[in-house]
Amino acid sequence: MTLKLTGTVAIVTGASSGIGEATAKELAAHGATVAVVARRKERLDTLVTEIEAAGGAAFAIAIAADITDRAQAEQAVQGVVDRCGRLDVLINNAGLMLLGHVVDTDVEEWERMIAVNQNGLLYMTKAALPHLLTSARDDLRGVADIVNISSIAGRQAWANFAAYNMTKFGVNGFTEALRQEVTKLQVRVGVLEPGAVATELVSQNSQKVQDDLAASDGAAIPVPLQPVDIAESIAFMVTRPARSSIAELWAMPTSQA
Repeated sequence: MTLKLTGTVAIVTGASSGIGEATAKELAAHGATVAVVARRKERLDTLVTEIEAAGGAAFAIAIAADITDRAQAEQAVQGVVDRCGRLDVLINNAGLMLLGHVVDTDVEEWERMIAVNQNGLLYMTKAALPHLLTSARDDLRGVADIVNISSIAGRQAWANFAAYNMTKFGVNGFTEALRQEVTKLQVRVGVLEPGAVATELVSQNSQKVQDDLAASDGAAIPVPLQPVDIAESIAFMVTRPARSSIAELWAMPTSQA
């Protein structure tokens, strides 16, 4: 049986855990060769072993890189193309969520979020786009894909989320503008906005913030999404027929109002 992504090459950033890890496995199960990018090399190596053991993908590649460094982002993309000969799918998943009152927040936390959530996404997209445009013109699928992982925080603002809101509203705006630039060139650009997902994202915050979120979410969102739920949605977006583009997908836990 020919899988929907057989012969394609995909890059997934932030692949060492959570949504990125699940997405890499899901795309591989559809037949894509998957390059997993993150800073934690040992986790990437384990993931590559798991992907290859599961079958589906021809092979997987681990690339340890800090995509907030433009040179490393560019090298990561070029390394994949050099080894695999093409690039068909880019999943910009790497993200950081640091919360708190604006008046009390360390400005360095804002800078870290902007570096990951916006600059890293921009660097990877800029480096990948020429290769995606090339793949979109060939006969394998007649289309290429970028999926940017945003958040419900890119649609709705809350107190204590100000800088995170800013980064994700920015991701949404960039995604739609880029979509309009390249959609007629058969590069599909979509944004996926998850609600609450059970990942490591909250653990990047102080213990107090984690406790406050756990208390509020425990009552308001008793059953969050799992990373595989988002991975399946991403796979849905990139396996549509070439005529069909999912520009925006908002994925929420049933228990989250």
